[in-house]
Amino acid sequence: MRKKRQLSLDEGSRSKTIQGPVRLREWSKDSSGRPHDNMMDPEVSILLDCAQWRGLLENQVQVELSDRFNRQTDPLLEQHIGEVWTQRLTKEPWLFNGAKFRLHSFRLASPERLHCDGSDGHLCEQRRDGAAEGDHVHINGGCLDQSGDNGGFNEKPSPAMSRGAAVRHHPSSLLTLRLGLTCYKDYLGTNWSCKVAELRRRGQKEFGDSLALLAQPLGVGGVLCTCDSQVVFIRRSQKVAEAGGLLDIPGGHPEPKAVCERQGEAGEHISMAVMQQRPDAVVSELFSSVCAEIRDEVNVPLSCLGAPVLMGIALNHTSAGRPSAEFYIRCTVLSSDEVRKLYWEGGAEANESTDVVFLSRTEVLQLNRSSPLWSEMCPSAKGAILLYQTVKPERKQNHREEK
Repeated sequence: MRKKRQLSLDEGSRSKTIQGPVRLREWSKDSSGRPHDNMMDPEVSILLDCAQWRGLLENQVQVELSDRFNRQTDPLLEQHIGEVWTQRLTKEPWLFNGAKFRLHSFRLASPERLHCDGSDGHLCEQRRDGAAEGDHVHINGGCLDQSGDNGGFNEKPSPAMSRGAAVRHHPSSLLTLRLGLTCYKDYLGTNWSCKVAELRRRGQKEFGDSLALLAQPLGVGGVLCTCDSQVVFIRRSQKVAEAGGLLDIPGGHPEPKAVCERQGEAGEHISMAVMQQRPDAVVSELFSSVCAEIRDEVNVPLSCLGAPVLMGIALNHTSAGRPSAEFYIRCTVLSSDEVRKLYWEGGAEANESTDVVFLSRTEVLQLNRSSPLWSEMCPSAKGAILLYQTVKPERKQNHREEK
């Protein structure tokens, strides 16, 4: 599930692209600058929504991978992370470390215009606000900052990146996620550290980015809708590390280890170089991982799931603005009663939740902070619900199935 549920006792040369935001100044606004009427919840906000396209399919997303997108660090911070990890292991010896993808920034383009594409991957048309269309959008303290200089970094792209080794632009790609590497240990020692406010201040002062010292692992979550228009929620076990007893959606992480293993890299070694040669494999892991989580947590076979539709990215402010890519997945062959039966038969991660709950599509669309159920939702579920209400992705999948 979210965070893999650690348990605890306590583009081509000319292409159509999508209109995206340059800057957000308030967490309560989405990526088009629209305020969310019911979104003043301090626990969650929307970093990016894909409402203009009713969501994005796998072939519309690409990734750019580089060590430049890793978090910044120094010896004192590494010492602190080690101390936090040792303390957690003393209380929870079953915890284990593992590599995760770190979301640094993203790049969004506009579907209404054709643009010329420079050799460095920056689109050259100017928007009305004067920003170059296709400039990278840098995530800074929950806001989006335009950056035409490689997302806030002063150094120039490496020759390998200029040759396209780290990102292969596809004509149909509309969104580029810029990813580095991090790990669960670093996540606990930064995002969940008692010194997180200090780390944010240091990041802003030293790097011009309040998130520069934070792990920021990218999670995934899935809004699963049955053939009788019921949305699936699960109640988290009281023994999970975060938000015990609250309602959630199935979720977890895309795994760098899985990508490397598919490329023939055995063992625990995680190679950025290997993944840079196959960025499409990383995109595949991003989209397939959410289906794997549904299989493991709800016990729904992969063969029963439709293609995931990326609705956008939500931020969880209870863990210092940690990002999660939220998807919509249709299950056209199973009813809510059939899904309930499968859930109680038990999946690979059945111990991470205690119940399955169904809400109608209409109920989910009407949920807001004044709804009694809202207080029972964990932040990851709230973010996914807000994106579902904004994006309305059913139209995307219905159109795809008709074709």
